[in-house]
Amino acid sequence: MVPGLRKAFNDSFTDQLYEAFLKNLHSKYPGAMEFRLCETPVFADKAFAGKMIDACEHIIDVITDPAFKEITESSIPSGVRVPNESDRCELFCFDFGVCLNEEQQPEPRLIEMQGFPTLFGFQAFYPDLFREYFPIPANYSQYLNELTRDSYLQLLKEVIIGDLPVENTILLEIKPHEQKTRIDFYNTRDYLGIQPVCITELIQEGKDLYYMLNGKKTSVKRIYNRVIFDELLAKKDTLGKFTDITQELNVQWVPHPNWFYRISKYMLPYLHHPYVPATYFLNEIKQLPADLENYVLKPLFSFAGQGVVIDVTQTDIEKIPDPHNWILQRKVQYAEIIETPDVPAKAEIRIMYAWKKDWERPQPIINLARLSKGKMIGVAYNKDKKWVGGSVAFFER
Repeated sequence: MVPGLRKAFNDSFTDQLYEAFLKNLHSKYPGAMEFRLCETPVFADKAFAGKMIDACEHIIDVITDPAFKEITESSIPSGVRVPNESDRCELFCFDFGVCLNEEQQPEPRLIEMQGFPTLFGFQAFYPDLFREYFPIPANYSQYLNELTRDSYLQLLKEVIIGDLPVENTILLEIKPHEQKTRIDFYNTRDYLGIQPVCITELIQEGKDLYYMLNGKKTSVKRIYNRVIFDELLAKKDTLGKFTDITQELNVQWVPHPNWFYRISKYMLPYLHHPYVPATYFLNEIKQLPADLENYVLKPLFSFAGQGVVIDVTQTDIEKIPDPHNWILQRKVQYAEIIETPDVPAKAEIRIMYAWKKDWERPQPIINLARLSKGKMIGVAYNKDKKWVGGSVAFFER
């Protein structure tokens, strides 16, 4: 999206450099990478970054509104509500597709949001290693808000660990050493000192939790939560005995599991911004749009076993037994904007936020990107393709 930088990068790229970069990365964390890293980053100038942040700040206005919890109360499904909810979501993110406006200029469009952590460790690790092999201008960075590597990691430590001894904070996940994103858990461990712990490894005594650290039973006071309930529900019969985290426990959550549902697709109908596609709760639509082909149908709760319907018909809508659990969203047309050696790629950029306890509002701190040449972003649509996969946006400072 910055033509001069795109040309310079593509001209300097070689498969040999890319393979050397991957070899170095894999050598640091052998066997821990199970997702494809793209050959290229995304370059975004100040204007484009400003457009994304403007949309993000509109969403933040809604999240920080005193009425927010009331309007999102129904977003939390029965059976997965966790007690002692916090008053803020410490880590969350917004996903934007890179599109073109009527003047054929790049413009972001909100796709999704998550009240849940993402690759906060990996996105500090891999872009810095990438810089060692490829020409990235010094005034472009993956960090936002003028953060540097050191100030970013210090902020992450303050948000995730707080004032507690580091051994009393854990990263909680389902079979963490089998997750495709486990390299992020190892990055987080190396940067912050907290251990990835499986939900089956928690030891419960009354309302207190413990885990084994170097052979010693250690108290868990704070949980950096990476457990997604739909995955837990899908795998519960194969896990054996595990701690029920929906009960009253003497722990602090970062972030609290309920925020996964509050900051989610459920929010979309409440947002009204030029870079946010029009979205409606399906049960509240009195007359369906005449151009249904320009909309997508999304379930609010993915663990219901039903997926996104891209090419929507009236028949699809009539088949839905629970329209209150679905949204109809204006379709986003990703631009084939990233020039590659064969065909151009589409891009999606995730802006990642933190919210410290002494901040009135959350702040953007880092990002990730994903590139695709398929119908959708994701591995299934990009098999046997190159210049696709996980990436990062380097923003102009």
